Order: sequence, then C-alpha cells, then structure tokens
Amino acid sequence: MAIQVLKDKCVGCGACVSACPFSAISMVDGKASIGTACTACGVCVSKCPVSAIEKTEDENGPVDLSAYKNIWVFAEQRDGKLMSVALELIGEGHRLSREISDETKVYAVLVGDGIANLADECYEYGADGVILIEDPLLKNFTTDGYTKVIYDAIQEYKPEIVLYGATHIGRDLAPRIAARCNTGLTADCTRLDIKVSSYIEFAKANTTLDTSTLDPNDPSTGIKQTRPAFGGNLMATIICPRTRPQMSTVRPGVMSKREPVAGAKGELITYKPQITAADIRTTIVEIVKSAKEMVSLTDADIICSGGRGVGGPEGFKLIQEFADKVGGVVGSSRACVDNGWIDHSHQVGQTGTTVKPKIYFACGISGAIQHLAGMQNSDIIVAINKDPDAPIFEVADYGIVGDLFKVIPEIMAEWDNVEA
Repeated sequence: MAIQVLKDKCVGCGACVSACPFSAISMVDGKASIGTACTACGVCVSKCPVSAIEKTEDENGPVDLSAYKNIWVFAEQRDGKLMSVALELIGEGHRLSREISDETKVYAVLVGDGIANLADECYEYGADGVILIEDPLLKNFTTDGYTKVIYDAIQEYKPEIVLYGATHIGRDLAPRIAARCNTGLTADCTRLDIKVSSYIEFAKANTTLDTSTLDPNDPSTGIKQTRPAFGGNLMATIICPRTRPQMSTVRPGVMSKREPVAGAKGELITYKPQITAADIRTTIVEIVKSAKEMVSLTDADIICSGGRGVGGPEGFKLIQEFADKVGGVVGSSRACVDNGWIDHSHQVGQTGTTVKPKIYFACGISGAIQHLAGMQNSDIIVAINKDPDAPIFEVADYGIVGDLFKVIPEIMAEWDNVEA
C-alpha cells in the first residue's frame, strides 16, 4: 500500500501536515507532498477535508517469494551483552534452516556500537553468519534508528524468515519493521515448524485464504507459526503465504539453546547503515535503571512460585525463604499479582514470563491453563496443594497434597539434610 496526493484536488489547507504522526507530509508549492518517512498508516486520508489523499495498491505487483532466502535472528543485546532469548532463537533458527535445505543459513543480526566481539558467541550457539550493523547513533536502542537500519538491510539481503524475541524491545521493533515491509507478524509464538512440500496444500486447504496468487511450484518455504489464542484456551497456527519476510516474535524461555561449540566460526557481513540524527525523532537524555530488585525468571534453574493458596503478601515471605534455601527465585501466579501481593516481574504464565527451569515448585497454585502455558515445559514440576483434584497435578512430576505452610518447612529441613 502507498499514499498518493491528488494534486488537482489538493487545496493546500495543511490539515494532513498537522495530522501526520510521522511528520512525513510537507507543503511544496502550495500542495501536500508525501515524504520517505510515510508508513502508509492512512491518518491523512481520513483527515483530508477535500478527499485529495488516497491509498493505492503497490504497483510492484505480487512479491517474488523465490527471491527471499535464509533466516535472520535479531540478536538483541543490552550494554554489550546478548540477551538469553537471542541465543535461544539462534538455536531455533539453526534447526529450522536445516529443515529447509542444506543451502539455507541462519544469520544473527547484531545492531549497536562497539559490539563486534559478540559475533563469536553467536557462532558458538549456531549462527552460520552474523550481520553486523554498527554506528554511534545505534549505541542505545531507539525505535526509529533500529527500525530504519534493519529494514534497509532486509531490503538489500531479502531474508525469508526474521525472528525476534518477545521482549520489550522486540515487541516494539518487530511490528514497525513488518509494517514497512508490508508483511505479516505473528506475536508470542510458542512453536515454529517448516513445511516445504505441503505448504501450498496447507494454504489451499484453508478455505478462508485467498490462494489465487500462490504458485504450487514455488520453491519458497512456508513457516507455520503457532501461538496461544483466546487466553490460552486454544492454539492457533498462522501462515504468511503471499508476502516476505515471514516474521515472528517468540517468548523468552520457550525455545531451547543449542549446546555451544567452542571456537565455532562463521561468515561476518559488515553492513554500513545509512542513518543520520534526523532519522531518529527521540533523544535519550538519561538511562535510569530500576532501583528495585530485578527478577530473572528466564535464567533461573529453580523457581519457587506461590499462588492464591499463600493467602496474601505475608505468605510470600515463606516462599522467599524457600527460594533462598534451595538457591532459586520467587515466581507467582497472575492472581497474586492482580491482588497486589507481589510485583508483576515475578509473574509466570500466559501474560507473564515463560520459564523452563530445572525444578519448578508450584506452591498453592491451582493450575489454570494460562499459568500452565508459562511453566509446563520445566524439567521437573513439584506441586504442593491442599486440593487433590487441582489441575496442577496433571502436569506435575511430583505432587504433594497438603498445607504448603507445613509442607515447605519440611522440604527446607530435608534440603539441609541432603546438602549435609
């Protein structure tokens, strides 16, 4: 889609200039003129009092799907350190690329300044190559800056699949790049599958899809993106049959990291971004980090989570003692967060954090499907609940029916005996 000004109708009133949220419209010789910052959002179309602005179809015609190849992973880094979800996605991208073909490669996209040293870590976790985008203007994340340089790189190299972590940055960045690429984005995926030979048939079997532009002989690969829908009550599988790249955000903790291969090497592509200060509409004056204790649920080997059964904020003192004893961190169900018993940063589940620890203690948690979606892939699940029919016991490896205020102290005492 594109925005077009009908010069013969434009009266130069300037209504579109003030309405444009991206400052992409200016007045030239008394007529509205659309600039390169336009995202085709359509606000100006509705604001024009004389209907002198319209949306037009892309004149380039259907996308040549076969022109796109390889998988890109946005390797999110903060302060020169790769986020754990980036390493998870590099591993997932490696798996997917091998399912597509022997020629398909996975590239980690590093954006920032002075971060070339992170390339070796990407290689070790499965990246065939790294696309390095460095500039002083990219030292700190800005939506405008990162969107522009990654979009420009996509236009040049044409990846078939682009994956992002569903972090605060990934959720901000991915939809903006997808909009510029005029492609789809599936958010919060929990599973990704490649179906090369049956992809067109899969699309045609779905009667809600317009398959008139699909070529059954097209060599392009389809990715089936699965995500929870309707509050986690069903799983939706989504495809992107007519546009490229195919884009997904994946929640941290869902995918498994590959075992790192020490000394692994790959291809390094240094991409010189075309960016100026004028391309970034915000200025970072100061970065203030939270003074409160931060919780790293995704990296924890042991998580002790409390649910409604802890009774209130006082109950989490026992959960904290439990976590300290076993060397874990404190988690929580949504009910406790909604009641104000504990901060949202501790929440595990569909609307919280997805975790995959070695041991997950579910204390006083009934096991609603939204919570299970965030922790059911834990290596070992230990459930403690007074209700023997609680749904949590259906996914638990070990279940203890009893009062958590009596059971947990017994476990802590036994833990001392084991360590001794």
